Amino acid sequence: MPITMQVPVIFADNAQTTDAELQLIREMGITNVDLNFGLAQCSEQGVRDILARLARFGLVAGNLSCMPLQKNPSIILGRDDRDEHIERFRDLVRIAAAVGVPVVSVAWQPNGILRTGRAACELSHGGLTGYVEQAEVEARPAANGREYSADEIWDNFAYFLERTVPLCEELGVRMALHPNDPPIPSLAGAASLIWRTSDYNRAFALAGESPALAMKMCVGCWLEGGEAFGNLMDDIADFTRRNKIAVVHFRNVSATLPNFTETLAEDGYANMYRIMRRFVECGYEGLMSVDHVFSDAAQNEGRGTDRPGYVIVALDQDATSNPTMRYAYPTGYAKGLLHAAECELGLR
Repeated sequence: MPITMQVPVIFADNAQTTDAELQLIREMGITNVDLNFGLAQCSEQGVRDILARLARFGLVAGNLSCMPLQKNPSIILGRDDRDEHIERFRDLVRIAAAVGVPVVSVAWQPNGILRTGRAACELSHGGLTGYVEQAEVEARPAANGREYSADEIWDNFAYFLERTVPLCEELGVRMALHPNDPPIPSLAGAASLIWRTSDYNRAFALAGESPALAMKMCVGCWLEGGEAFGNLMDDIADFTRRNKIAVVHFRNVSATLPNFTETLAEDGYANMYRIMRRFVECGYEGLMSVDHVFSDAAQNEGRGTDRPGYVIVALDQDATSNPTMRYAYPTGYAKGLLHAAECELGLR
């Protein structure tokens, strides 16, 4: 099974991928999507309805992400109501098994993806892109009422694993764990769970090396952190050999921390062909997608897009902008790199 490229789609009360966008995904030669939805759609029938709509365009879901459960502050911070939210996550696992989608997403990010802001710059070719200034991010006050230590965060993660891994093992569903972004030891007062390779190894050991816990290997996060995160090429080989990668996010940045800007694959500091070739030569057989794209500068006029804030950039839906269109070029570029690597290695 070769690497399977996919494109994010969203079905929630406040945002819906349109039929025209689904047709565009199919016209990219893509058959898989990263399916994101809200709590209102998080039922077996709700997901089956979405899958039926996808099927009309020849599309299937590679993984499921219920956004309010994927980055759930109650679960991550160990609030009094966490058991209720964990049970909802367990329901998501049951839904995934029932509809035949073997991967669900989780990210230990109670405040989402942090960016200093979004701005148009030379590297974004006139669009808006996310950028980080580490000094600004580290100076932010606690966003959740108080500081949360690394011990607390890891204890809460262990509590979550105890209640989800056995069910995932029973039903044959894998959880794909995304690193913290940016990969800094603490973000807005909450210690980061995954900001370096050793943290992934600790997480897998905590799960008893169960196949139920895998990673969403975000190349962008590895590149943001540089050697402080880990050796990307060695980690691709190691985690592929151990079958710990369920999903890959394929993205480049301008530089390592302390400051970086998100870029097209060809504009950042990393050689993305070498990285793609590494996945192929190591035998990775799983899902891959571009996770962050530019947004339209015009739609943000007067909205203070340069101000610091918690910026979720992967699914920036807006009625005046076609987000799927913005995935078309970077996804096509990634497919080209994949095909070139397969040809070079005699696999195509």
